[in-house]
Amino acid sequence: MVITNGIVYTMEGSQVFDPGYVRFENGKIVAVGAMADLTPVAGEETLDAQGGYVMPGFIDAHTHIGICAESINVAAEFVNEMTDPNTAQLRAIDGFFPFDTAIEKARRAGVTTALISPGSANAFGGQIAAVKLNGTRVEDMIIKAPVAMKMATGDNVRTTYGPLNKLPMTRMGVAAVMREAFSRTLDYLQRKESGKNPEWNARFEALAPVVRHELPIHIHAHRSDDIYTAMRVAREFGLELTVIHATDGIVTAKDMAAEHVTAIVGPSMYSSTKLETINLSFQTPAAMAKAGVKIALTTDHDVIPLEYLPVCAALAVREGLELYEALKAITINPAQIAHIDDRVGSLAPGKDADIAVFNGHPFAFMTKAKAIFISGKRCG
Repeated sequence: MVITNGIVYTMEGSQVFDPGYVRFENGKIVAVGAMADLTPVAGEETLDAQGGYVMPGFIDAHTHIGICAESINVAAEFVNEMTDPNTAQLRAIDGFFPFDTAIEKARRAGVTTALISPGSANAFGGQIAAVKLNGTRVEDMIIKAPVAMKMATGDNVRTTYGPLNKLPMTRMGVAAVMREAFSRTLDYLQRKESGKNPEWNARFEALAPVVRHELPIHIHAHRSDDIYTAMRVAREFGLELTVIHATDGIVTAKDMAAEHVTAIVGPSMYSSTKLETINLSFQTPAAMAKAGVKIALTTDHDVIPLEYLPVCAALAVREGLELYEALKAITINPAQIAHIDDRVGSLAPGKDADIAVFNGHPFAFMTKAKAIFISGKRCG
């Protein structure tokens, strides 16, 4: 199949074809280029974009979609295993519901991939997965699982365990839980490698690829002191860190850039509900990007419905984020942060045919998607 006569944003560098085409076969992109270079193929199915925008499907790098299913009032009970501050052994895919009605709504808005994550009540929440938003069985929707270990600092954790008079009830306690878990995992692995055969431990097994530097950590942190604590712990153990939310990122941006820490910024389209988020602002993504931090934008679905990811990007542009940087923040940047950019995040030969065709610029509020393809299958 070939999509023709579109303004094709490949998100490969600054490459734009206007007018351009995208050709794909068997779920993979085989060619992208200018219309002048298109060689017609007899009998080939064609979709005329009619001057609309052709983009890689959008990606949100931090959501709870499919876990916090729409219309379920007790969603928090399904996203947080609030029984221990270390539940690293949990896997998001084991709580994912493919028939969540929010998935179709997100897809219609051009969102084709989401990272699904356990919640933020624990210092270690569990394993994050990247899934495509089309399918009936999670195994068939997975791009990569796990992509990262979910962790959290700050009030979410301490207010979960503080009332129980249980560690961690302070910010110091949260950091201590993290350090102890990493140190005990290293000791566990050392004993295994030396033939001492320690008793099998699910948490240590889940944390093993983290301390071996094979799996990044994504840490929930709003306040600047919590961001710096996340950076300090990551530095001590040599871990690849992405900060989720980064509400005070304006304060920490230069240091994050210097230490190559990435950020998934947001959600910003709601009113502050706690002191940690008092500095919520759509100006934060621009300030962080200008400081040199690689950013992605997030709705934190179900905090903000995932279908409004392009709206959040548009509002960030209004508050100073360069338009192309905003497009990157919902396409190639989250793909790179999640290490799935070999498959999604841009339009290039060999990548999955996850494509959104819009009748106008995707950041214009009146724009609608004309067609959505996931792995080459039209699903909207």
